[in-house]
Amino acid sequence: MKLQSQFTYVSGLIVAAKQRAFQAVNQELVTLYWTIGEYLHQQVSSNAWGKAVIKELAAFIAQTEPNSKGFSAQNLWRMKQFYETYKDEPKLSALLREIPWTHHTLIFSACKSPEEKAFYLHYTVKERWSSRELERQINTATYERVMLSNSKTASLATALPQDISNVFKDTYVLELLHLPDTHAEKDLKHQISRNISQFLLEFGRDFAFMGEEYPLQVGTQDFAIDLLFYHRKLTCLVAIELKIERFKPEHLGQLNFYLEALDRDIKTATENPSIGILLCKSKDDTVVEYALSRSLSPTLVADYETKLPNKALLQHKWEEILQSLNVGERD
Repeated sequence: MKLQSQFTYVSGLIVAAKQRAFQAVNQELVTLYWTIGEYLHQQVSSNAWGKAVIKELAAFIAQTEPNSKGFSAQNLWRMKQFYETYKDEPKLSALLREIPWTHHTLIFSACKSPEEKAFYLHYTVKERWSSRELERQINTATYERVMLSNSKTASLATALPQDISNVFKDTYVLELLHLPDTHAEKDLKHQISRNISQFLLEFGRDFAFMGEEYPLQVGTQDFAIDLLFYHRKLTCLVAIELKIERFKPEHLGQLNFYLEALDRDIKTATENPSIGILLCKSKDDTVVEYALSRSLSPTLVADYETKLPNKALLQHKWEEILQSLNVGERD
């Protein structure tokens, strides 16, 4: 047993060294692509080079550096686009060298605004998304869903001691759970607990799962929270109640009761007040606004989808909110 732990220690040293080496190589590669992109930008902007010259450059590199991969004409244009995308964003320069080139091409090819690009850069580093995971986040409009949530929880954010911006989503996409269109609450609950790694890919890796049907005793009665999590950054318990129907105001009463019980009996003195998420099959935003307007509990109402959402629709909803905010500022 002692030898096993010693072998594991040495193996861990090897893995850590490989990770540092990979990170160093990646930083050098991204720096190289940035420098090439800057040079190409200058040449094309001065009308010295056109598309034909870039093709000639790609052919020259292939001939003179046959072992160097990734310098096709298409990739050279991507390097130029990479530089042009971030050349006026000095605050992002450190982040650019922390993620692989494949991730960069996904972000600057698929994202429109500088804010959206910055969002995915930050969260790729924070959540350690693979390229496949990042592609899923972009395809499921994670940026828009988080921004929509931020706009709807602004009043709640000011009432809490911790910063909850960019933590929650207005809609959660649970297609990874492979739920049928018709399912019971227990099916949803069990699929989440059985596939917690996939669930945390959607909710975020700062969430730590504490249990399904988490028991509470109040007085002489026993109760159970559908799902209980702990959020490391927010330093608080997060209770999730599941509803496979459209949101109803009366759903809040049960969740608020659970939050009170958690804060009185489970929360430690060093932790922040517990937060509740009511996850419904669907919701009317106006009804949710009315229901939450006089609630004193830190509660969020979100809906979930079992299939990939309509990204264009979510983008449109977020653009409408941005326009209304801009109008309000002008007025």
